[in-house]
Amino acid sequence: MIKIEGESIEEILKWSESEFDQLVLIDKPIVINIGSGEVLGQFTIKDDLSLIIELAQIDGGGEGVLPAINKIAKHISRLKKLKQMEYIVHAINCAKPNIKLRALLEKSGFIIREVYGKGEVYHKKIELI
Repeated sequence: MIKIEGESIEEILKWSESEFDQLVLIDKPIVINIGSGEVLGQFTIKDDLSLIIELAQIDGGGEGVLPAINKIAKHISRLKKLKQMEYIVHAINCAKPNIKLRALLEKSGFIIREVYGKGEVYHKKIELI
């Protein structure tokens, strides 16, 4: 079972909108422990339309880190009635590149592109219905 900061994904999906606002959607970098991985990320809502998931660093962990973040991000997006999610992953110019992460990102449809104010990143927008 993957746990985030000691709580299962199922427990986190029961959080109130207020808890997500206070703990996750703070538009400041936060460190999240997911299983054996440690993620430095920032989560914010842009224009009451998009959930921006910016991942600066992912250390350790297996392939369950991104799916766990994605599951929670989709839940937050539904809770907030958002129209899209936008991932910005800074995995291009790492001192110690994670080859498995890069392969997973590319397999999942992320593309390398220049994002204004962020530089060259792995990027993906997901339109929500």
